[in-house]
Amino acid sequence: MAHWLVKSEPFKWSWDQQISAGTKGTHWDGVRNHLAKKHLMTMKKGDQAFFYHSNEGLEIVGIVEVIREAYPDPTAEIGEPWVVVDFAAVKPLPRPISLKEIKATPELAKMSLVTCMRLSVQPVTDQEWEIVVKMSEK
Repeated sequence: MAHWLVKSEPFKWSWDQQISAGTKGTHWDGVRNHLAKKHLMTMKKGDQAFFYHSNEGLEIVGIVEVIREAYPDPTAEIGEPWVVVDFAAVKPLPRPISLKEIKATPELAKMSLVTCMRLSVQPVTDQEWEIVVKMSEK
């Protein structure tokens, strides 16, 4: 299983809305960056991702799981190559982890959230995943 981080502005799609979508989940649309699209296309059913509130909050608030692999983005113009995946909420983190905390953790200095902050869909290494999960339990 691979790990990821997906970003959403809470006023557009929040963690609470993701939870409200229930087990049927929802598609992750609107990605308009080719590297982020490549990451979406790499995701497999069962992969998990951190759900990150961007702009407001700037924190990882929960974990979602891929329930459907990449398919054409219904919000894209005809002929555009964009894709979506479907996510369902797994669980909230016991304690949200802020970007400030991540940047202050030397073991996370190479995390994409630190090095490629603007990218909306990012890979997370197994080690980074474990560190963030443990941080949230403290």
